[in-house]
Amino acid sequence: MSQKSKVPPLASMYIRDFRNFVTARLFMTIAIQVQAVAVGWQIYEITRDPLSLGLIGLSEAIPAISVALYAGHLADVMERKKIILLCASTLLICSVALFAFTSNLSSLLEVYGAIPIYAVMFVTGIARGFLSPANFSLLPQLIPRALYTNAITWNSTIWEGASVAGPAIGGLLIDFIGLRLTYFSVMMIFGAGLFFYALVDRKPVPSATDEQSVWEKISAGLKFVFSHQLILSAITLDLFAVLFGGAVALLPVFAKEILDVGPHGFGLLRAAPAAGALVMALILSYYPIQKYPGRVLLWCVAGFGLSMVGFALSENFLLSLALLVISGVFDCVSVIIRGIIVHTQTPENMKGRVAAINSMFIGSSNEIGAFESGVAARWMGVVPSVVFGGIMTMVVTGATAFKAEHLRKIRLIR
Repeated sequence: MSQKSKVPPLASMYIRDFRNFVTARLFMTIAIQVQAVAVGWQIYEITRDPLSLGLIGLSEAIPAISVALYAGHLADVMERKKIILLCASTLLICSVALFAFTSNLSSLLEVYGAIPIYAVMFVTGIARGFLSPANFSLLPQLIPRALYTNAITWNSTIWEGASVAGPAIGGLLIDFIGLRLTYFSVMMIFGAGLFFYALVDRKPVPSATDEQSVWEKISAGLKFVFSHQLILSAITLDLFAVLFGGAVALLPVFAKEILDVGPHGFGLLRAAPAAGALVMALILSYYPIQKYPGRVLLWCVAGFGLSMVGFALSENFLLSLALLVISGVFDCVSVIIRGIIVHTQTPENMKGRVAAINSMFIGSSNEIGAFESGVAARWMGVVPSVVFGGIMTMVVTGATAFKAEHLRKIRLIR
């Protein structure tokens, strides 16, 4: 009997805590996306340097990576809702700071340029470093195990929907009301996310593992991931795809200098990958992948790299949009399969540590990939750097397909 006949497509959405959780993630993700559009646009306006866009990612990635392992440990030994509320509050405070920097009351940007913005993004990176493993490990506490695949797919669908809306909203807000009111809007959206997180019921701390010290617990998480070929190959594959294959950090350059579409077009370009991902996530909610998910994962990551090469070579706005949408379709399948593998293969009392390692591989690689894109664009030029990244993604996929036998042969994820 197929999974479709066993689990109704909306099954996990009937659970109140899960609804509040994904609603909170919806608002938080929209706020993060709108803020990212505003920060990228503002910094490029200040510097006119593509490397400065990469430095935004680096300023978030360094603190996120630095705290990730300890954050994963905390998510396994503390109440996860408390961690989430503290991190969400910190993100709200950071948005207040960005709003203050653009107000008439502040001359910081005139004196120090983009440095105050980078400082805020550094604090944001710390908060997101703690938030990611807490979010990841709280989700399975909200739903029965039989609904894992359904809940992970809907969680990804909501995230993708927010990722579609956020950049488009950001571009429109900058175009029509300016940066200052855009940052004010970000504050309000973060506040809504914090409110819905607060509505989620408290959940018990998972039973402790046998290790005693913090370092022993962290080491156990590292040992688990690096000895588990299925988990390791899935997250490593996405690491290199995101590290080399993404062009998101350079979209302001494409929007301004190659496609000449302004802030509204920039917002559409930012939203295009997530639009494709949203459509695919909705399809997968009704028709989940069951046979040979590892092979599907490999083909989709390779397709993602190929679509990035096409985007880099395109000088037509509609074609560029279409290629970014296609890249989002491929990326969505990768994200969902990886999420299901990690959730189903990881014990409950180790989910925080594994999620932290996963975020170091994937979440922070978005920011490090942004830095790599900026450096490569400075060295090679914008278009050649994206072409190179797409080709490297396909090369890494081929190497993973050759080495990771378990990933190729896995037939069904339950």
